[in-house]
Amino acid sequence: MPIRVTVWNEYLHEKENETVRSIYPDGIHRTIADGLAEDGELTLSTATLEEPEHGLTQEKLDATDVLVWWGHKAHGRVEDAIVERVAQRVHEGMGLLVLHSGHFSKIFKRLMGTPCSLRWREAGERERLWVINPSHPITQGIDKAIELPNSEMYGEPFLVPEPLETVFVSWFEGGEVFRSGLTYQRGAGRIFYFEPGHETYPIYHDPNIRRVLHNAVHWAYNPAKPWREVAEAPNVPIDQAREKIEKKGGSLHKAGEAGYR
Repeated sequence: MPIRVTVWNEYLHEKENETVRSIYPDGIHRTIADGLAEDGELTLSTATLEEPEHGLTQEKLDATDVLVWWGHKAHGRVEDAIVERVAQRVHEGMGLLVLHSGHFSKIFKRLMGTPCSLRWREAGERERLWVINPSHPITQGIDKAIELPNSEMYGEPFLVPEPLETVFVSWFEGGEVFRSGLTYQRGAGRIFYFEPGHETYPIYHDPNIRRVLHNAVHWAYNPAKPWREVAEAPNVPIDQAREKIEKKGGSLHKAGEAGYR
């Protein structure tokens, strides 16, 4: 069965800036989706900020195995209810790829629980993404490093939790370094943050970047049935305990009463 991938993008820069439009005439989301479509094992769709419910209805998310997220200038316009909806699906097992300035998106902050802040500079400088773990599924088909002639600098400190794995570390022409490829697990869902992708450079046309995204989609995919009750905290009555036990001490709840944790 094909992996169902939804590529989400604000789709604002492309409509407002001629430089961005010349590089991504149909939108960053369409370029990313077209690159992933080269893999016959994926089914691609897109969603954008200005669609109803930002294109992320419950039905759409239920039909998504991996969500790819690109955002930059309109993080605050994403409705909190949609953020919670996406977070719930990640906890249930949907994979999430967060790209470039998506580090400051509501959904990434929500799942990381930290400011996700960093240093940055837009100078079009050279970036070298070093492969930290050449045996990792996300780095397959990539040489020792990816060279990007022009990129936006992101620099440490990057205020995110310690990752499960650091897959890439970037060096920039101005001297800064950055942990540019990080993996996380939240509930049943796998998350990959990948730094390169500034909209004024043709980064998502680069074959190596496309290969990383392809690998990351397959890595993030969870074939298991969604864990729908992941956020529930049900009470287990005494008479349903695996071993026979007797109640000791007082209780805040009456028998059969819905409790809280």
